[in-house]
Amino acid sequence: MAQVLSLTATLCAAETHKASSKPLKLAKTSRETKTKTPIYNPRKGSDSSFNKTRKLNLEVSPHRAVSAVRLMRIELGGAFADLLNEKGKGSGDNEMGYVERTLGFRTRELEDRDLRLVTDIVGGTSRWRRYLDYLISSICHDDSTFRHMEPLLLQILRIGFYEIVKLDMPHYAVVDENVRLAKVALRPGAGNMVNGILRKLVLLKESNTLPLPKVEGDERAQARALAILYSHPVWMVRRWTKYIGQEEAIKLMAWNNSDPSFSLRANGGKGVSRADLVMQLNSLKVPHELSLHLDDFVRIKTGMQIVIQAGLLKEGLCSVQDESAGMIVSVVDPQPGDRIIDCCAAPGGKTLYIASQLSGQGMVSAIDINKGRLRILEETAKLHHVDGVITTIHSDLRILAEKNPVKGDKVLLDAPCSGLGVLSKRADLRWNRKLEDMEQLKNLQDELLDAASILVNPGGVLIYSTCSIDPEENEERVASFLLRHPEFSIDPVDRYFEPHKTDAYAIFLF
Repeated sequence: MAQVLSLTATLCAAETHKASSKPLKLAKTSRETKTKTPIYNPRKGSDSSFNKTRKLNLEVSPHRAVSAVRLMRIELGGAFADLLNEKGKGSGDNEMGYVERTLGFRTRELEDRDLRLVTDIVGGTSRWRRYLDYLISSICHDDSTFRHMEPLLLQILRIGFYEIVKLDMPHYAVVDENVRLAKVALRPGAGNMVNGILRKLVLLKESNTLPLPKVEGDERAQARALAILYSHPVWMVRRWTKYIGQEEAIKLMAWNNSDPSFSLRANGGKGVSRADLVMQLNSLKVPHELSLHLDDFVRIKTGMQIVIQAGLLKEGLCSVQDESAGMIVSVVDPQPGDRIIDCCAAPGGKTLYIASQLSGQGMVSAIDINKGRLRILEETAKLHHVDGVITTIHSDLRILAEKNPVKGDKVLLDAPCSGLGVLSKRADLRWNRKLEDMEQLKNLQDELLDAASILVNPGGVLIYSTCSIDPEENEERVASFLLRHPEFSIDPVDRYFEPHKTDAYAIFLF
């Protein structure tokens, strides 16, 4: 009996980027380069304050000190902005301890307002890095000065430029506090340099004469200009212009630069309904709106720190989960008694959502190569009261499928991908992803699809999804898979939900 692999694709459009929502027609860092450089290595004899302070310094605003250190950790140390920004109350001691080890002094402890400012500054400065660097370099009038600038000094300038240009904060306060940070963390001369550059920026901003590149010339020249204006790598701009045209590429980049919204999923496994979650949010005075597509989801634009500090996540009453991830689960369509396999399960959000819909009957096998993340999934499953229907398997999917394949009626492969559909939430990802990555990802996706297909019971379904908008990771992978596996056929996904406004995901049902 032929396996029906319903493979359909609907590209979920971003709020302002209306990508095609029709089913796919298929046949059946320079400064962006990661280094192992120490995050901060003061020049010998250049920073007298470094060896002397080692004490509380109330003159420096803590959110700027923390933001500067986080930005260096992201750019030079390989940390991820989203993980750093998810720290809630109770992380302040560790945070300030890291600041002290890096800068040589402590500020006052972080308060709730400081945490929100850090999140905003780190995310915004990461997104707008190329644009900010263009402005800094232009004002310096000397590319060599910019290219050889100390990492900490550059981060302080980026923060100041972001606050003035994008946040439109009071100019005098931005200049004064960033100068103070440079003087205390580096040396008086660094503060003088920050003062001069920021004051030049203020004059240009107030006279509406900020230097901006013109979008003109050939395709390459236009891509370079757009990459600066919308702060993306040139290769991404050229790639998107090729696939969706310049106008849609601009809309997509604007969406990527917008402040991300988040979704909370009520934990049905613990008996929490969306109405219960809404009552909690109302009591906390967190603004929210109901998802138009998923009955368990609520959208919030602000107030995530309040949700974290109130213990809603810690108590397992809800989870932070993108609606687009919830859409994938809606295509899986879990029913009591189903045997479902989640092939690349960690960190486990979709596994938990699937399990919550089984009503205690059936089983979800969560496969992942990362043992530590599977352990976290197991702990979260207990917290959410769904551990009785989840079993974890620590293995490389490709090896498991070859040697000891488990079988499922519904097999989900949310494949490792470039993440180009979720750049609004992963502020630093655009700078970490390289064009060379795409070829490696394509090969991996092909191998994982082949392995996942072995796990499908006769008459079962295989769901393939990515959080990418790139055709090479989506339509082309599906077409290639169908050529290798004629026993599978496509089942249109658009019957499961209407086109929506969220992060960009591609979903294929075989």
